[in-house]
Amino acid sequence: MEKVNLSSEIEILTYAELDHIEQTLISRAQAVSRTAYAPYSGFHVGSAILLENGEVMQSSNQENASFPTGICAERLVLGYAGANYPNHAPVMLAVVAQRAGEEAWAGVSPCGICRQTINEAEVRFGKQITMLFLRPDGRVYRAHGISSLLPLKFDDLKS
Repeated sequence: MEKVNLSSEIEILTYAELDHIEQTLISRAQAVSRTAYAPYSGFHVGSAILLENGEVMQSSNQENASFPTGICAERLVLGYAGANYPNHAPVMLAVVAQRAGEEAWAGVSPCGICRQTINEAEVRFGKQITMLFLRPDGRVYRAHGISSLLPLKFDDLKS
């Protein structure tokens, strides 16, 4: 038997340690999380993305009565960016979450489908996406590239 050891490196930073654009992305994700349509889960997620051309966009999760067929904030913002700026790579993505009725921010990271979607964007443009995730204690996880969250990612579709 052979064993493989997989490891990831994720940084933990205080908000003050983030640069201006990272703080902006977190703030925009927080603001847009308030527009989430989450009557079923009560989990309001916001995401903001920076493209290589300097454009910043944001989105929130949008649920559906046939739960869980709604769409996550991360997939929605990546889809919007791809449709409206198809030739500009995403370089940074921020994600935050808050439970309905709570003041504190919840811990969050992308679900499996979102991780695969982030992987697709990295493969499409040949560039890693830096990801920021707000933690309940106010600090931020910073991950460089989807491999740190999805080490055995699926991207080999060569015939």
